Amino acid sequence: MKLEIPAYDTARVLVVGDVMLDRYWHGDTSRISPEAPVPVVRVGAVEERPGGAGNVGLNIAALGAHVTVLGVTGDDDTAVVLQQRLEAAGVHCGFQRLSGRPTVTKLRVLSRHQQLIRLDFEDGFDGYDAAALRQQFQSALADTDVVLLSDYGKGTLRPVVADMIRQARDAGKVVLVDPKGADFSAYRGATAITPNLTEFETVVGACANEEQLVDKGAALIRQLDLRALLITRSEHGVTLLQADGPALHLPTRAREVFDVTGAGDTVISVLAASVAAGMEMAGATALANLAAGIVVGKLGTASATVPEIYRALQVEQQAGSGVLGEESLMESVEVARAHGERIVMTNGCFDILHAGHVTYLEQARRLGDRLIVAVNTDDSVRKLKGEGRPVNTVERRMTVLAALGCVDWVVPFAEDTPERLICAIRPDILVKGGDNDPDKIPGAACVRQAGGDVRVMDYVQNISTTGLISAIRSAEQSGKK
Repeated sequence: MKLEIPAYDTARVLVVGDVMLDRYWHGDTSRISPEAPVPVVRVGAVEERPGGAGNVGLNIAALGAHVTVLGVTGDDDTAVVLQQRLEAAGVHCGFQRLSGRPTVTKLRVLSRHQQLIRLDFEDGFDGYDAAALRQQFQSALADTDVVLLSDYGKGTLRPVVADMIRQARDAGKVVLVDPKGADFSAYRGATAITPNLTEFETVVGACANEEQLVDKGAALIRQLDLRALLITRSEHGVTLLQADGPALHLPTRAREVFDVTGAGDTVISVLAASVAAGMEMAGATALANLAAGIVVGKLGTASATVPEIYRALQVEQQAGSGVLGEESLMESVEVARAHGERIVMTNGCFDILHAGHVTYLEQARRLGDRLIVAVNTDDSVRKLKGEGRPVNTVERRMTVLAALGCVDWVVPFAEDTPERLICAIRPDILVKGGDNDPDKIPGAACVRQAGGDVRVMDYVQNISTTGLISAIRSAEQSGKK
């Protein structure tokens, strides 16, 4: 099935972690201060948004899911503002307020949509008595599908994270962790953790290539008894590693990077809400990656809404079809597999497209969710069919094929057979027509080794390109006489 947005209103997510308030001061800048070589900002607008685990809660609520956020704040006006902002967005709050410590606050000064400076107000919460937070967690656990632990290193989770993971796992809950620090051992037993590449390499060492990243990620999964590891890689997209499946590399979906603030929160938020709504990890990752591409095009910590994700999904699916080069095709296939789609592939010359071809391609498409048609280049056709062929150039042949509703992707190949291309793609089903021997079809062995199937389908009788060309040429000769 193709990727679809799940019913988020059925999802229940419990977020625990470091909550904070993000303040934004916006203003114009037209001169340099006479006191120091810095711009003078005339503040004209002030914006306040929940940050950290609070922003995670906002992202989940923006999808229409049910979310509770637990955390620690100071006993101050900032905590009041933070809770008001969250509750106004539909987030249920459970804060343990500590006197004598300020609520974590980050102040950003911006002018002309550019961040000039950030000021942090915080003491952290190391050494606090977490009894109240533990009790809130135990009370909320039963009425949740996914537990999300959002660690910003401010001290909220340090005394409780191991117990919370154990309790959630014992209760049969999915546990996702956005980690912090150079030691991930505290997150042992979680379902998945979602470090960015820098955080990941801080723990496992530098990765020179994707192969090393996959190897070190797999070792970390075993070491921490995880089921999955999702690594966000900035402009390189995301990589999902699962204990029982192949690595999944998804390219970035950002169309214009405006502000990366909070993008990691969006990834884990959409991942958690999607899993809570019943999606598998791979499909949830694909949606999370798409949502991250939306929020980096916004200013400040922002959320992706369901209509925005739906629109982006439509654009992606429309853009990822038609005539593609091999590299683009491989990328589209990888994304389709992340969506749980079955890939069907066939090949041929398709010199003059006729009813037999169309019937055959429609039948092939019904075997799966996506149909790839590999087309011989002109030189390749000439080797197979002789001089005078093809009648139509490869560009024209691919354009006509791509216009068919049953065909998703069309790609050319120059070799005598498409075996190399088929082995690279490893479709779920390889299809050929006519009286072909399934065991002798190029690429069949690769498909079967990968767990796929090879099918031979009947052509429509008495229709062939060669026959049509012969009939046309005979008619031309008759006309000349």
